[in-house]
Amino acid sequence: MTNLTKLEDWFADKNKVMVALSGGVDSALVAYAAYQKLGDSAIAVTADYKTLSEEELQTAKRICIEIGINQLFLDYNELENEEFTKNDSTRCFHCRLELGDHLLKLAKDHNVDVIVDGTNLDDLGDYRPGIDALRQNGIRSPLVETNLSKPQIRQIAKSVGLSVHDKPSNSCLASRIPWGQRVTAEKLTRIEFGETVVKQLTNVKQVRVRDLNGSAKIEVEKNDIPEFNNAVLDKITEKLKMIGFTSVEIDQEGYKPGKINVIAD
Repeated sequence: MTNLTKLEDWFADKNKVMVALSGGVDSALVAYAAYQKLGDSAIAVTADYKTLSEEELQTAKRICIEIGINQLFLDYNELENEEFTKNDSTRCFHCRLELGDHLLKLAKDHNVDVIVDGTNLDDLGDYRPGIDALRQNGIRSPLVETNLSKPQIRQIAKSVGLSVHDKPSNSCLASRIPWGQRVTAEKLTRIEFGETVVKQLTNVKQVRVRDLNGSAKIEVEKNDIPEFNNAVLDKITEKLKMIGFTSVEIDQEGYKPGKINVIAD
């Protein structure tokens, strides 16, 4: 039995399924498998909670068109949640707890009996309090339950023709702000704009613009750092200062997920 068949068969005894779909490869593959097995009894839901970038939102829409799956949207504002905006080490937990509440209500409206997400086997090795919050709401993870790792997921996604098979991993814009520094709409806007500028002026796909008390620290893969010659960096700095960053620097250590998950003064 192939890994794809195993994943599709996970849905065999389900009646109606809702897939929490972001713009990434993991939830895209879950949505693909659900739709292959259940057809219109599988629906995708994308949450526009104001910390998801417009790029991710558009990618999520494109994925659903590729798959053919119906897509619903949840529209709410995480910045109204004080437990989220105060940005301590439980931020992701409160984000996912709120998301779970919204998903459960929507599932009830659409007579859905199981909600699934794109958590994969590799995610369990990281600090991911959001996963605990989703579990509390009974949300299940077919990729974990069928023992699929990130490399396997990318390989399957490529074999079925999903355009996001090689898309770099991403996370919500709030993850660019160190714990202890409040999440605000202003910061999220300049982070999103900053990352768009960097991608436009370089050939780099994996970009994080960390907002460190107003200073921009740009993280890219180590082998992409040479893209930032003086002329390119000058252009980026000029644009980022126009939108409120006080200074701009390249992190010479290179990109590493969760690097700023420390309490900042």
